[in-house]
Amino acid sequence: MGKKKQEEEQNSSEYGAPAQYDPTFNGPIHKRSCTDIICCVLFMLVITGYMVVGILAWLYGDPRHVLYPRNSTGMFCGIGQNQNKPSVLYFDILKCATATNIMAAALQGLQCPTTQVCVSSCPSGFWALSPLAYLPNAKPADYFQQELCVPSLQLKDTTYTVMEIINKELCPYYYTPTTSVLGRCLPSLGGSAYNPSNIPANFSLPGLSINQTLSTIANATSAGGASNDLTNSFNMKDVGLRIFEDFAKTWQWIVAGLVIAMVVSVLFLLLLRFTAPVLIWILIFGVLAVGAFGIWYCYNDYMSLASSNLTFSNVGFTTNVQVYLQVRDTWLAFLIILCIVEAVLILALIFLRTRILIAIALIQETSKALGHMMSTLLYPVVTFVLLLVCVSYWGITALYLATSGAPIYKVVALNATQGDCSNIQANQTCDPQTFNSSRYSSCPSARCVFINYNTEGLFQRNLFNLQIYNVVAFLWCVNFVIALGHCTLAGAFASYYWAFSKPADIPTFPLTQSFMRALRYHVGSLAFGALILTLVQIVRIILEYLDHKFKAAQNPCARFLMCCLKCCFWCLEKFIKFINRNAYIMIAIYGKNFCVSAKNAFFLLMRNIVRVVVLDKVTDLLLFFGKLLVVGGIGVLAFFFFSGRIQLPGNTFQTAALNYYWMPIITVVFGAYLIAHGFFSVYNMGVDTLFLCFLEDLERNDGSAEKPYFMSKNLMKILNKKNKQPKTG
Repeated sequence: MGKKKQEEEQNSSEYGAPAQYDPTFNGPIHKRSCTDIICCVLFMLVITGYMVVGILAWLYGDPRHVLYPRNSTGMFCGIGQNQNKPSVLYFDILKCATATNIMAAALQGLQCPTTQVCVSSCPSGFWALSPLAYLPNAKPADYFQQELCVPSLQLKDTTYTVMEIINKELCPYYYTPTTSVLGRCLPSLGGSAYNPSNIPANFSLPGLSINQTLSTIANATSAGGASNDLTNSFNMKDVGLRIFEDFAKTWQWIVAGLVIAMVVSVLFLLLLRFTAPVLIWILIFGVLAVGAFGIWYCYNDYMSLASSNLTFSNVGFTTNVQVYLQVRDTWLAFLIILCIVEAVLILALIFLRTRILIAIALIQETSKALGHMMSTLLYPVVTFVLLLVCVSYWGITALYLATSGAPIYKVVALNATQGDCSNIQANQTCDPQTFNSSRYSSCPSARCVFINYNTEGLFQRNLFNLQIYNVVAFLWCVNFVIALGHCTLAGAFASYYWAFSKPADIPTFPLTQSFMRALRYHVGSLAFGALILTLVQIVRIILEYLDHKFKAAQNPCARFLMCCLKCCFWCLEKFIKFINRNAYIMIAIYGKNFCVSAKNAFFLLMRNIVRVVVLDKVTDLLLFFGKLLVVGGIGVLAFFFFSGRIQLPGNTFQTAALNYYWMPIITVVFGAYLIAHGFFSVYNMGVDTLFLCFLEDLERNDGSAEKPYFMSKNLMKILNKKNKQPKTG
C-alpha cells in the first residue's frame, strides 16, 4: 500500500497533481472568458490582410492569360470574337527552340517569335506551299487557306503577292500534324501520322528534301519526344469527353453507391455499441493467428532447406531477394523474430486485458453517444465546406496573383534578315490593336508581339512575397478549420459524458452550443494551436523544396542530413497534431487558454500512458477494419455492377455502353473512402474525448454519494467500482 502511494506521489510530482473534486463541475463550463486574445487579434489581422491581397489580385490579375492562349495581336483564343477558335497555330514552328519551351513560354505569358493565329482545330496532316505558288502570276487565294491566315488579310481581295505574304508572315507556308496541348498546336512527331506512307511526295521546305525537312522539324521540336510527352500528359480532351460521357450515364448509380457507403458507415458505427467486443476480440485473435501461421510457414521452409549448404557468406551481397530466400538461416531469422513478436503480443494480451476491456467499453460508449447525438455525424460536411472555401480562395488568389500586371507589347522583327530592320528600337513598345506595319515598310516582318507582364509597379515587384503570404495564410486557415471541428465535437461529446443521468441530462443541441462557444470564446486558442502546426508545415515545405532543388548536387552526407531533418520534422508535426487534438478537448471542457490546456492534457495522458497506448491501438485497429469493410465492400459491389457481372431486375444500364467502366468504380471507391473517413473521424474524436473525460472522472471522483462517478456502469464493472447510494431516512 505504501509503495503504491509512493508511486502515485512520484507520478504527481513529475506530471502534475491529479484533478481535484469540484462540486460545481458537471460538464463543459458555460461561464468562461475569451482566451489567447493576442493570437485572436493577430489571426483576424492576417485574415483581413488575406482578403486585401485577394481584392488586389482580383483588380490587377487576369487569369485568362493562363487559361487561354493568345494570337500575335494579344487577343485570346476560345473567348470573345474567337470563341469558336480555341487553339493557337504557330506559323513557323522552326523559330521556336523546342516544343517544351513553347509550353513553358505560353504558360508564363511569353510568345514564340513567329506569327500565331487562332484556329478552330489544329492541322492533322502535312501541307507545304506548292512550287507553282512562287510563279509571278500565282494568285494567293489559290494556294493559301483563309482560315489559317491572319484575320486582317482577305486572300480574295489582297494585292500582296505570295512572296510578300510569306515575308510578312500573313499565312503559313507549311504545317505538319499537330495536337492541341493546353490550346497550343504542337507537333505530334513519332505518331502514325509521320509514317513515310502518309507523307506527301511534294512535302518539303524551300531548299530542303523531305528527309531534311523532317529532320529539321524534329530537331527544332526536341525530336518530337517532348511534344508527345506533353500530348500524353495534357491533351486528354478526347479521353475527358469519354469519361464525362460515362459519368453522364452512370451518375445515378455512383450517387447510389455513395449513399450505400454512407448508410453502411453509420450502421457500422452505431452497431459497435453491440458488436465492438466481438469485432475487437476477433481482430486481436486474428492478428495472433496470422503470426502463428507465419511461424508455421517459416518453420516449414526452414526444415525443407535442411539439406542446403548455402550460407550468407556464399551468397554475399546481391539485389536479388529470391537468392536470400534459398538460405536456411534466413528462415531461421524470420522464425525467431516472429516468435518474439508473438510472445510479446500474448504477454501484452494477458497483462493488459483489463485495459483492453476499458478500451472496448469506451468504444461502446462512443457508439451510444452517437446514437443520442446524430447531428455530430453531419459535422464533417461543415468542415468539408469550410476547407473547400479555403482551397478555392487560395487557388483563385494564386492564379490572379500569377497573372497580375498589364501586358507589355514590343515591336519585334520576326525575320531580321528580310529588309532593313535597323529602325526598330530594342525596347519600342506598341499597341497590338492599333499597330500599323506600314510604318516599318523597310522591315516586312515587323510585328507587335506580347513580351511579358509589367513588373515595375509596387504591387508587381512584391508578387513573390504575396504568393508566400497566400500559402502561409492558407495553411493557417486550413489548420484553424480542422481545430474548430475538433473543439466543436469535443464539446458535444464532453456534454454527453458529464450528463449524470443519460440521456435526460444531455443539453439541448449540444453540437450547436459547443460550436458557438468555440467561436465566441476560443478563436484565439484555436488559432494559436493552428499557427504552431502551420510553422512546422512551412519548415517541411522548405525542406522538401531544398531537397528537390539540390538533389542532384547533394553528396551522401548532405542527403543523409536532409533525410534526418525531414524525418524529425515529420515526427514533430505528428506530435504537435497529437498535442493540439487533446488540447482542443480540454479547451472545449474547461475553457482555458491553449498552453494551459495542452499542459493539462499532456500531463493527464502521461499519468495514464499505458491506457493511452492500449486505447489508441485498439481504436486504430477497429477503425482500420471499419474503413476496410466499407471501402472494400462498396468497391467490390461497384466492380461487379459496372463490369456487368451482376444485373438488377429491370435495369436498363448496359456496361457495354461505357468507354471506361473503371472510372465509375474509382469514383465510387474514392468517394466511399472520403465518406468513411469523415464519419470515422467523428467517432475517433468521440473516443478521445470520452477517454480524457473518463481519466478526469477517475481522478476527480471516488464513487461516494458526494463524489459519484459519471462513467457508464459497464466501465465501473470492469474497474470493480460502483457509486454508493446516498443514505435515506
